Amino acid sequence: MKGGLRLFPILVLLACTKSTPLELEVWRSTASGERLKAVDTQSEQRGQAWHIYPDSTYQELQGFGGAFTESSAHLWTKLKPELQQELIAAYFADTAAAYNMGRTHINSCDFSLNSYHYLAEGDTSLNSFSLAEDEEDIIPMIKAAQALEPDLKLIASPWTAPPFMKDNQAWFGGKLKTEFYGLWADYFVKYHQALSQYEIEPWAYTVENEPLGNDANWESMHYTPQEMAAFVKEHLGPKFKAAGIDSRILLYDQNRGEELEEWVNVLLRDSALLPMVYGTAVHWYTSTYDWFPASLEHTHNLAPGKAIVQTEGCVDAEVPHWQDDAWYWSKEATDWGYDWAKEEDKYLHPKYVPVYRYARDIIGSLNSWVEGWVDWNMLLDPGGGPNHASNWCVAPVLADTLKQELYYTPLYDVMRHFSAYIPAGSKRIGHGTLPENCMALTVLRPDSKIVAVILNTGETEQVLEINCNDKARSLQLPAASLQTLILK
Repeated sequence: MKGGLRLFPILVLLACTKSTPLELEVWRSTASGERLKAVDTQSEQRGQAWHIYPDSTYQELQGFGGAFTESSAHLWTKLKPELQQELIAAYFADTAAAYNMGRTHINSCDFSLNSYHYLAEGDTSLNSFSLAEDEEDIIPMIKAAQALEPDLKLIASPWTAPPFMKDNQAWFGGKLKTEFYGLWADYFVKYHQALSQYEIEPWAYTVENEPLGNDANWESMHYTPQEMAAFVKEHLGPKFKAAGIDSRILLYDQNRGEELEEWVNVLLRDSALLPMVYGTAVHWYTSTYDWFPASLEHTHNLAPGKAIVQTEGCVDAEVPHWQDDAWYWSKEATDWGYDWAKEEDKYLHPKYVPVYRYARDIIGSLNSWVEGWVDWNMLLDPGGGPNHASNWCVAPVLADTLKQELYYTPLYDVMRHFSAYIPAGSKRIGHGTLPENCMALTVLRPDSKIVAVILNTGETEQVLEINCNDKARSLQLPAASLQTLILK
């Protein structure tokens, strides 16, 4: 899909079984080739009754976004100016995906061109601190996004401290030496102050990306839950307060499931820690299809006043398929665990449909108290990089910088099905049971309109009779489809 990103809705009046019809706007994407298409889906059939309950409200949503990695930003700088602007508009313009969240890395990560930090080697004074490494790519890309979304909620995450602060003296693996806890907290403050000079102030920080590690395959640094709690309580929290930094602090920042429960059982029961933090950050890599609702519910129930934010997810361990929409709807993709997971965990990592993985995870996560959902790289090349750790992945938009072409994959459409129609400040609301192979997210927007995003992963069409506020309409759900509805 090239250009022509602005889509205009068709107002549809669907067949009604009650005297008062429900007015809908409907956008649909399907495995058969429809891509966020405004459609007329009239049906005379009587389907399963499905109720939406506007008065049953849950968490307020913060929004959706993607990551400003060095890989994405480097590719962006290699595009001609009109394509640079097109990409930023595709993600951040109100007429396109309308992202309002983002993530970036402090020091290098796997999706960097090489390993780097912001100091002269061994400088414990921090006097040499400089963001020069980010000035040619990451910072300009963030600034371009801010021009379209001034209220961008940026989350900053470190993968590792400089090696001289770690017990293994290496970029990959190891732990922060306890004698450097204070210096590392000062480093966060230096980063915030340096970034502020560009009029960029992160909305939130995670303490550490994936503190359980990644088998030392790329930049990483390990913590236990107790060590992370001590670092925040004794160093990061107090130093943020002393420096007048009011950015939020997010804990954990790794996968859902048993690991999440083990960590929050320590962190969210710490009464001294809780006042200093905004909540918990999570990733999705434990499974290609399960979003682990029990672990998210457990996290919410431990600290109902604290947020849960999805900060990373992607189709990993795959080289992207260029200009091949059908692949993103087919059961061909695998993830890291398909080859490398323990035998007893293999069932969590089957081949899967990329479109379904994104849509299922967003719907499932937000239905389980997650309030913001941030994708990983916004832009990658046809080889799934650049990446200095040979850790190839897929992004919603791909760039061939030699041909100066962009390819908007169907994953971009999936993100837009949510981000373009569910603004920050929307509240999740309740809904009834759906047919087998269907799932939905229902929200009440600040403008009082109701949005429903419905996924049908089945091989057969379904028909719903949507009931809301004493109005009803019948709606077709084609096989292998994702639909966004705005109820008038």
